[in-house]
Amino acid sequence: METIAGVRTDRLGLLLDQFDKAREMGQVRLAGLGDEEYLWEPVPGCWSIRRRGEAETPRAFGPGDWLLDRGAPDIPASEYAEIARQAAGGMSVAKIAEDWSVSAERVEEVLAHTGPVEPDETPVTTIAWRLSHLHFCFAGSWEWTFGERRVDPTLLVDFTPDAAVAVERFWALMDRWRDSIATVTEAQLDTVGFSQYPYGSDPDEPYASALAGCNLEFIHHMAEIALLRDLWRARTPGRG
Repeated sequence: METIAGVRTDRLGLLLDQFDKAREMGQVRLAGLGDEEYLWEPVPGCWSIRRRGEAETPRAFGPGDWLLDRGAPDIPASEYAEIARQAAGGMSVAKIAEDWSVSAERVEEVLAHTGPVEPDETPVTTIAWRLSHLHFCFAGSWEWTFGERRVDPTLLVDFTPDAAVAVERFWALMDRWRDSIATVTEAQLDTVGFSQYPYGSDPDEPYASALAGCNLEFIHHMAEIALLRDLWRARTPGRG
């Protein structure tokens, strides 16, 4: 473990410090979240959590009474550069297609793209969707890195319309996540496939890269939740 002026500068130390600071800010921004705000749909066509039987997205999932919206598989424009890096690193078109649940033809189309990339047309999502998505991702990452590596990630989280319950369960999971990450060794950080999380490229990456990706996922979705909370407070009374 390397330190300068009492601050860890080794790879794991930097990743833990980044996570801890983001979590500290996230806990402040999630404080006091109520059910109405949690489920607020600021525009038509939002993705959220829905009662079983009421979800309209083609791949909505969840083990209980509430499902998390999920659309048809595709490679968003924001990931074109990542697809190019995967291919340049030796990943086959077939493997990339499998990871993204798309056809090989779609991968080849992305790799052949030239010029500016058009912005993604993605649905606006509720706070419930963002928090549930994070919970699902980290529950699956934990199970397929530190757990038994056998439970389908889509069955790990019982989504709930109760904001207080959702927040409490999420931070309990993140406590377990943080405790497990703190035990990772330098050798494990370099191990390709230390995480076998089946949705994405974790099995093909050194764990340091996969862990950095987890931090990015946490940071950018918590920032989106924070913005939605700002918009909720600033909305016109009586509208939305």
